[in-house]
Amino acid sequence: MIKPTITDIANEMGITPSTVSRALAGSPRVKESTREAIERKAKEMGYERNVMASNLRKGVAKTVGIIVPRINRQFFSNVISSAESILEEAGYTVIICQSHETLEDEIKALKTMRANQVAGVLISHSIQSLNGDHILENIHDGVELVQFDRVFDNLPGIKVVNDGVNGSYEATKSLIANGYKKIGTLAGYLGAQLFKDRKEGYVMALKEAGIPVDEDIIFEDSILRATGYQSALKAIERGCDALYCAGDFSALGAFDAVREAGLDVPGQFGIIGTANEHFTGLMSPTMSSLEQRPDRMGTEAARAFLDAVEGKQEDRKIVIPMELIIRQSSSRKQQQ
Repeated sequence: MIKPTITDIANEMGITPSTVSRALAGSPRVKESTREAIERKAKEMGYERNVMASNLRKGVAKTVGIIVPRINRQFFSNVISSAESILEEAGYTVIICQSHETLEDEIKALKTMRANQVAGVLISHSIQSLNGDHILENIHDGVELVQFDRVFDNLPGIKVVNDGVNGSYEATKSLIANGYKKIGTLAGYLGAQLFKDRKEGYVMALKEAGIPVDEDIIFEDSILRATGYQSALKAIERGCDALYCAGDFSALGAFDAVREAGLDVPGQFGIIGTANEHFTGLMSPTMSSLEQRPDRMGTEAARAFLDAVEGKQEDRKIVIPMELIIRQSSSRKQQQ
């Protein structure tokens, strides 16, 4: 179905397209009764104003781009939803792209944002992005940059991150308190700072408890269900009785491996994930996980952009605490 244009509305009402355009833009040059009649006709005909084109004609960028690794992750979809609500209320149109965890697609997304003359970019980097050089090469001057979750400290602008060190520290400490003796970790991609932080908290908890840190049960690049499964099989072979997982999907893979090995969760094996994905509370047994508060992250990122546009925000890092959600998969003492 072809969408009606300003000219279609004008022809229907027997007036000029310029009068329709001024009325829909809220111009005081159009009588209120005429403006109301035009708005009624536009609504009746299903007219939708092209906000982006209007803003470009005015030379005002009222569009913000959001780039995430994967839209189908609950964490990122919640960040987007919260940020979008704040930005749309402030009069901005939002463009969303995903990098699919590749540097190539992240660069394509940045070029899309540039072509659309966005006022700002909110971005969580792909795993393949090892530094921020490509960011500076692909956004033009005057674009406000806000990084969230996965960030590069050397880039300008606001960074919104979780307190991954304390979060993973609390998760590992909880496994220790529940009597697990040999605790490994599915550590994620250690090229990214957030996964380095989660490993650091894990190591900190072990050292505090006087437990030796065994590099043979620290499994890098284990963040998907498939890689979590493979690493968990190795962890079981090496005598682990618990895993702190840097993501919930790798933790899901760990569940698969533990069940295949015929071990009981949590009686013989404990598991804690990260992200508090929707499925964690629906499993049997339910999965303990670290809540990342994506709603707050999206809100903080959007507000940081709006403050930056107004010149009210200096470059800084906003740190959001993580919350440990204890469920059945790590609660061995409650079974005893």
